[in-house]
Amino acid sequence: MTEQNQTQLGKTLWNIADQLRGAMDADDFRDYMLSFLFLRYLSDNYEAAVQRELGTDYPTLEVDDRRVPLALWYANNPDDVVEFEKQMRRKVHYVIKPEYLWTSVANMARRQDGELLNILQAGFKYIENDSFQSTFQGLFSEIDLASHKLGKTYADRNGKLCIILQKLAEGLAEFSTDIDALGDAYEYLIGQFAAGSGKKAGEFYTPQQISDILSAIVTLDSQEPATGKKLRLEKVLDFACGSGSLLLNVRKRMGANGIGKIYGQEKNITTYNLARMNMLLHGVKDTEFEIYHGDTLTNEWDLLRELNPAKKPYFDAIVANPPFSYRWDPTDAMGDDVRFKNHGLAPKSAADFAFLLHGFHFLKDEGVMAIILPHGVLFRGGAEERIRTKLINDGHIDTVIGLPANLFYSTGIPVCILVLKKCKKPDNVLFINASGPENFEKGKRQNRLTDEHIAKIIDTYRSRNEEERYSKRVSMERIAEEGYNLNISRYISTTITDTEIKLSVVNTELVRIEEDIKSARDKHNAFLQELGQPALP
Repeated sequence: MTEQNQTQLGKTLWNIADQLRGAMDADDFRDYMLSFLFLRYLSDNYEAAVQRELGTDYPTLEVDDRRVPLALWYANNPDDVVEFEKQMRRKVHYVIKPEYLWTSVANMARRQDGELLNILQAGFKYIENDSFQSTFQGLFSEIDLASHKLGKTYADRNGKLCIILQKLAEGLAEFSTDIDALGDAYEYLIGQFAAGSGKKAGEFYTPQQISDILSAIVTLDSQEPATGKKLRLEKVLDFACGSGSLLLNVRKRMGANGIGKIYGQEKNITTYNLARMNMLLHGVKDTEFEIYHGDTLTNEWDLLRELNPAKKPYFDAIVANPPFSYRWDPTDAMGDDVRFKNHGLAPKSAADFAFLLHGFHFLKDEGVMAIILPHGVLFRGGAEERIRTKLINDGHIDTVIGLPANLFYSTGIPVCILVLKKCKKPDNVLFINASGPENFEKGKRQNRLTDEHIAKIIDTYRSRNEEERYSKRVSMERIAEEGYNLNISRYISTTITDTEIKLSVVNTELVRIEEDIKSARDKHNAFLQELGQPALP
């Protein structure tokens, strides 16, 4: 499927969603729409595997037979079903009964079958609990098919589901059945739903343009970025992963063979489910990712609580877009937490540095971390100043990138990207001011970074080149003189110098303009005279 077709598929599905959700909130309808799209993916993937497994025994349906081929095989081979499902669990890691496959429920929707809702409920429950793959456990836990938001009565809800599934099936049928395209369509829909979700969008979505910058930075060689991309990343972490788009972007840049395993953590249950679906929809095998549902700040993940230094996980690359200035309530015991004890605790009013220190603790010595934070972390005093000062003195802050305001759906505030390394080579900090009006495209609702703007940021990070009003390498001594304040405007002047005005040149230009006016007036009066009209003064 071409890139144009993939984009068109996403737009088609979004138009369907926009038309059908009616009075339902975009957030609520998102969960239904994306779950049905995921069911389509699981079904396509499973049916392709079934066809390979059965080979010449894969049945061919009569023209008027509305069943799926697997249903016919089950009917003809009842004694072989148990062994067949064992084999599919070994090969595909999951099983879907014929009646729960996408084609089956889509056919029920076309017939306006009154049992569709019951079949969907049973199908989701089966996939979660009985299909074998532990990755699916609780995957549809937030999908309430009995919700009154779908309709007041069972018949109303069933009817609504019939319409949604029928339209979705029709929209997908217009395009190739290429499974890979569904991943891009899923990502497109997440972005579109985010646009309509206001502040809630920040819980699950990092704009693609910012995701591109972070993923490019952490995939470059940490000591010599100018030499290009690393050959391999064994472990990549996003400890506030949302829908997983940042992790997928890193994987896309590295290629499937250039990355070992990706790890994500997410506190919100709905978003956690979105992330797992997103991984599978993009062809990431269940053995190639691990997403954990739990609180990052209290470090609930057993994987990261490992006390044995030999088993403790460290990551080649860490990316994150944690909630901005999140209020938290650290306990006294957290002061002794290995993540924080060398730097101190972030204030209750803003957990920005708590998130940063959490991720930084698990970074490999030769790794790179890129995190999106509000500008306040660059200059706020108190506990944040103490943390910032230690990070600078220890040589861990490599680059500060200032981005334009209004890039996010969830907030209009300007943000920055901090690039951190445990062992960085330069003895200075690179500042990049990408917030000037010439460095973004202004939009009605959100501002936008074009491909050229993104490329300039990445190229400047790679080369550490200096450019007036855009980038500067600042020594540690200078930063110390500024009281460890990292506010970009202290180091890069954003003032546009007024152009010198020469009065003699201006006077010459005014004389020329007056002569042009006189010439034009004389020519116009000549036309008026020919027409017998009075001349203008």
